[in-house]
Amino acid sequence: MGGQAKGKKKNKTKRKDNHSNGGRGLADLSPNERVKLRMHEKAKKKTAERYSVQQLLEKTEECMDSFDFQMASRFCQRALDVEPTHLQALDILGHICSELGDRQKAKEISFTFFLRAVEISPNEGHSKYMYLGQIHTGQEAADYYTKGIEILMSVLEKEPQTTALAEACAPSDEDGEILTAKDVCVAYCSVAEIYLTDLCMEEGAADKCKESIERALHYHHDNPEALQLMASYLFSAERNQEGKDYLMRSVGAWLPAFKQAETSLGLEDEHNQKAIPPYESRITTAKLLIETEEFETAVDVLEGLLEEDDEVVQVWYLSGWVCYLQMERAREQRAQEAREVTDAEQEECDALKEAARSYLTRAKKLYSKLGCDDQPILEHTEQLLGELGGEVEGDEEEEDPALAGDYEPCSDDDNEEEEEEEEEAEAEAAAPMEH
Repeated sequence: MGGQAKGKKKNKTKRKDNHSNGGRGLADLSPNERVKLRMHEKAKKKTAERYSVQQLLEKTEECMDSFDFQMASRFCQRALDVEPTHLQALDILGHICSELGDRQKAKEISFTFFLRAVEISPNEGHSKYMYLGQIHTGQEAADYYTKGIEILMSVLEKEPQTTALAEACAPSDEDGEILTAKDVCVAYCSVAEIYLTDLCMEEGAADKCKESIERALHYHHDNPEALQLMASYLFSAERNQEGKDYLMRSVGAWLPAFKQAETSLGLEDEHNQKAIPPYESRITTAKLLIETEEFETAVDVLEGLLEEDDEVVQVWYLSGWVCYLQMERAREQRAQEAREVTDAEQEECDALKEAARSYLTRAKKLYSKLGCDDQPILEHTEQLLGELGGEVEGDEEEEDPALAGDYEPCSDDDNEEEEEEEEEAEAEAAAPMEH
């Protein structure tokens, strides 16, 4: 009996060791690692005895209010040492990591936060399912979005409304977010996009894609993203004219108002901003417009993208490509008409050629600066530049803010200053808190 009791005690100790250091026993650690582990466990116990999670989060928020995110990170981490699955602490730490520029850690923390939120309240709140759908792929993503739509619809259906899903009287979810017909539309668009891309080879994918788009348009009939997805679906089904009609309807739903607002300096208007599709969606719009030879409209879209963010290689590349195609189309038309080029046409051709060279040169320089990894774009850019007479000469890098010194590495002095600040913050975080 004594041996049996001894065996139980030994097993209990082993479980404790595994829990405290990720499944590794103390015997697997070096002496230095053992000391650090014991000190960490002791510090966690001492923190738990002296301060509640709420007190630690209050100190975290104080540091955030004073923009001391390094110190805020330490207090928040101490709160999570006491209660590793505390939702508020996870949420706050995710925001802190974003402020500190650690996007990967912020993403990991957000993932943990939303998974924990699903465990706690699986049938309430659609937002967490939408987030999980965004960071997953394939069937997993589709399942998360579907569950989010189910919850979203159940919330909306609880509210009797005189106008179906009208924004003015839409209910709120648990986060205070106003739910509208557009939310349902966007959710169905997300499902449709998965069946158009990740799951396109699955049986019945085309039908599920079309069904999701139709539902999206049912809730928001003039939504630009839904109309564009329908265009993409029709192009994939080789129904090109129908696809083009939907594409132009999509562009017409936002581009004229966007250009007018840009001219009148009214882009700050919140309604105008909400009507504009996301940046990535507008890049897809430009591609589809180029494929359907709506070059002038594509130029309008691309100019707006460059105005908004001039550090996206693909936008510079597409801008150069569309100029090249405009030049080639004019040349082909003259060949079909069997006539000589006029002075005005030659002048326009020369302008398009130089514009194409300039855009493509910038695309190539920015590609190198940002360390991009899209070989087809680079190869096509170089091919086009070869046909157009090579890169534009001159020190474009100094003149162009998009290619200027924003990417210079830190000096050794800067690194030393950062290390000193880190040490000071560590010392302050270790000090007793005052209340």
